[in-house]
Amino acid sequence: MVPRLQAEHDLSPIELAALEERLNGDNRRKTGCDDDRGLIFVIRDEAGGVIGIAAGYSWAGTAELKLMWVDEAYRGRSYGKKLLDAFTAEAASRGVGRVWVSSHDFQAPGLYEKAGFERMAELPQWPEGHSNVILCKTIAARHRPGATEA
Repeated sequence: MVPRLQAEHDLSPIELAALEERLNGDNRRKTGCDDDRGLIFVIRDEAGGVIGIAAGYSWAGTAELKLMWVDEAYRGRSYGKKLLDAFTAEAASRGVGRVWVSSHDFQAPGLYEKAGFERMAELPQWPEGHSNVILCKTIAARHRPGATEA
């Protein structure tokens, strides 16, 4: 049978996660770094509902914050800052030296900049009429695996 290309825009989350794990396995083999772990903090209301999340991962001395969100009814109460501080502190405890995040200009680049992130790139017209801002924060990791003491 000859492989065929087809559109499948509705892959199940299970199948998509399995394929992502295959990619991650390739990355581990090629870099020799197998320390990848999820990095997630959640704020819940009294009923247990999620009102805020900072979610990403750490791997190979780097962390990426992929999802940062606070429910609109709870914004302006420093929950975003608390989530970001917890994410960064946990990344540092894992030996991470840099935290990366992407934020559209209408989201929260100002929050990240106030927290010490620097703009590394701005990609115009993503989405149309806006820009995607790539930010990075260098942090003092508590222990970096493989790092030598001076």
